[in-house]
Amino acid sequence: MKVQPAAFLRTTLPLDLSGLDQLDSGRYHSIWLPDHMVSFWPDSIWTPEFTDLAVASPSPHRHLDAMAVAAAAAVRTQNVPLVTSVVDTVRRHPALLAQSALTIDHLSAGRFILGLGSGEKENIEPYGFDFSRPVSRFEEALQVIRLLWDSEGPVDFDGKFFTLRHARLDTEPYGGKTPPIWIGASGPRSLEIAGRYADGWWPTGAWTPEDYAEKLAVVRQSAELAGRDPMAITPCYIQVSFMGRDEDALAEILQAPLVKSFLLQVSAPVLERFGFVHPMGPDWRGFHDIDPATLTRERILDFLGRVEPEMILAVAPHGTPQQVARTVMDYVDAGLRVPKILDYGAMAGLDYAAASAEYVRAAEDELLTLCGDGR
Repeated sequence: MKVQPAAFLRTTLPLDLSGLDQLDSGRYHSIWLPDHMVSFWPDSIWTPEFTDLAVASPSPHRHLDAMAVAAAAAVRTQNVPLVTSVVDTVRRHPALLAQSALTIDHLSAGRFILGLGSGEKENIEPYGFDFSRPVSRFEEALQVIRLLWDSEGPVDFDGKFFTLRHARLDTEPYGGKTPPIWIGASGPRSLEIAGRYADGWWPTGAWTPEDYAEKLAVVRQSAELAGRDPMAITPCYIQVSFMGRDEDALAEILQAPLVKSFLLQVSAPVLERFGFVHPMGPDWRGFHDIDPATLTRERILDFLGRVEPEMILAVAPHGTPQQVARTVMDYVDAGLRVPKILDYGAMAGLDYAAASAEYVRAAEDELLTLCGDGR
């Protein structure tokens, strides 16, 4: 399996599908579409006081439905696979996910990949969905999706979260083959589930190449125990990075409030491994604790005052595009085959956002050069 980067298609307003022809050119392994109701960025600092991005967009939460955008992209492309990264199994019933995935797969002539995860607090709890036992719910949802795809005629299912009575999904898969399922997972139980069900996998957090290799090994061991080919699971990763033209530019980027807010996605135990006390306190669970509407201005200002640039540099690739590519190469050596390089330096402001796409492309070019024809 050769190394090939993935592309990102924003699913926020303003929606821009004009670049799909370029993404469909063969350069990219796949196009990944995020699925959110809410972003990570706190409302309290999405204001012109803290960032000029708030001048360009009144809210960081102008999200569209990823499945609907994937359907639109399906009919405007011909070659590249389309991946949701990721749809959760709390807001959507697995029967609807099974049907929607088959629909988009027909629209794309067999190019849709259903990317699934167990969910994140900010997209679920504010809307009244039950977020108890999300991993158990996730595993059961996978069972329902597979059952509906693989069964002929009506089926019954008695689970702890879902019940089917004479349910049927007679829509045949495109070309006789159901869409692949890719799973976002990092916890021990979730990794084991990925090994049993996933055709592709990426961690929701892998902060070093060694961490990535260890998680991938758990996925592959689980696959082998389930009688599946562990090497048939595509190893992926959304590689958050911070890129600038030089050290001075990077130092300026790391002072931006929204860039500092990246650490809200990192848990206290993870940051402690690198020798730092988390600015949100020792009990902070990372993205599991993020609710951007309730993170008050006072609390975020206190958090921002405690963030040290070294904390960010410890957990994410950084530097010039070429330097970032060399760090990503370490993940390739750990087993990564489909990286999506994401430049969070764009959150430093409009000028940095304008340069971000060029930096990402340069990092991709350098990574492909480093890999050569042998990987």
